[in-house]
Amino acid sequence: MVEVQYRFRDDEPVADPAVTVDSFGDQTNAAAVRLEPGDDARDLLPHLDRLQLIEVNFPVFGDGRGYSAARILREAGYKGELRAVGEVLVDQIAHMRRCGFDSFAPEVPLDPADAENAFKRFEHVYQPTTDQRAPIWKLRHG
Repeated sequence: MVEVQYRFRDDEPVADPAVTVDSFGDQTNAAAVRLEPGDDARDLLPHLDRLQLIEVNFPVFGDGRGYSAARILREAGYKGELRAVGEVLVDQIAHMRRCGFDSFAPEVPLDPADAENAFKRFEHVYQPTTDQRAPIWKLRHG
């Protein structure tokens, strides 16, 4: 298991291991699930109230399906921990955060100074997303 390097939540971390989406349906007590790139996040929508952790695997940096999965889950009302795992790179974490990820477990630990700079890099944003930041057009025009 990869260690969580950044977590933006105040609740207690989930200690249970994440199960696959395929095995999740057979386990009534599973509180954590791991989405792989080929899995459909919409399969979890009927179960969001019982999930405390959803890990989204990024096996390679160029696979962006996890961003869509995060948006689908957050827009459907998922309030639990959403963790990006795998090949999570410093130039992606600010965008991942905007899509709804609130914890990060990169395969290779990120340089803390670079990560902090990445999280603070963009003061203003153009699009509304799940992070509730007001887009710059709304700041300009109310």
